[in-house]
Amino acid sequence: MKRLLAEVNISEGRDHGLINLVQKALAQNEVEIIDVDSEPNHNRTVFTYIGAPGAVLQGTKDLTAKAIELIDMTMHTGSHPRMGAVDVVPFIPIKDMTIEETVEISREFGKFLGSLGVPVYYYEDAATRPERANLVSIRKGQYEALSEKMKHEEWRPDEGPFEFVPKSGATVTGVRFPLIAFNVNLRTDDIELGKKIVKAVRGATGGYQFVRAIALPIEESKMIQISMNLTNYAKTPIHRVFETVKSEAMSYGVQVAGTELVGPVPLDALKDVLDHYLQAHHFSMEQIYI
Repeated sequence: MKRLLAEVNISEGRDHGLINLVQKALAQNEVEIIDVDSEPNHNRTVFTYIGAPGAVLQGTKDLTAKAIELIDMTMHTGSHPRMGAVDVVPFIPIKDMTIEETVEISREFGKFLGSLGVPVYYYEDAATRPERANLVSIRKGQYEALSEKMKHEEWRPDEGPFEFVPKSGATVTGVRFPLIAFNVNLRTDDIELGKKIVKAVRGATGGYQFVRAIALPIEESKMIQISMNLTNYAKTPIHRVFETVKSEAMSYGVQVAGTELVGPVPLDALKDVLDHYLQAHHFSMEQIYI
């Protein structure tokens, strides 16, 4: 049976009434909702769900249509990078799905969202141009830069209007390898120190090729969060990234306060953590039961 995973990121993490209405729109479909993660400081919610391809596609259409209806980006503030009310919509093939089939799903979704008047860009395996494969490149300048970017031909969207839409902003969608959202919270409020640690782990600044990272303030707890996306856990495992962040922080006399895994995590990725910290090198996945 074909199984598809979607992780829809919307730019609202504080208004629980709004978030519940968006979730209700998704829940009317035959999908399994794995996780709904809302972060007030980021002002962002990630909906993660799995199901048959058709059900996931329809659920994504219903979810995003409701989010576009309810969210006004002209009023949005938050610490996480974003460029739209529905910011990024990755589809991940899980079982008996090819990349090509999943790309078709993402393109059908993109056409739908474009028909609602939202500019849409395809990324990763669905990208139509090499310079649009990377989410960071597309989202550069965030929502605030869209009005200027939309004046230039190179920013013509793949779907939807070629103009700045203040209420919705723009959306990025596509197909990617299972990503792990991993955050490390540090006992410091020094954002410059956080940026130095980010440079040590982020691929773009000489760190790990498959790590994207930013430093964010957690104002209520007066800490700094190293917020990361591990884009290929098989080549850059969780424990290696964690140990690097911890070591860099300790060199400045700063301790780790805790970590967060946001959304679902592949079991294979956790096996790597188990092997490393318990040295259980003969452990088999067949030993796990629920």
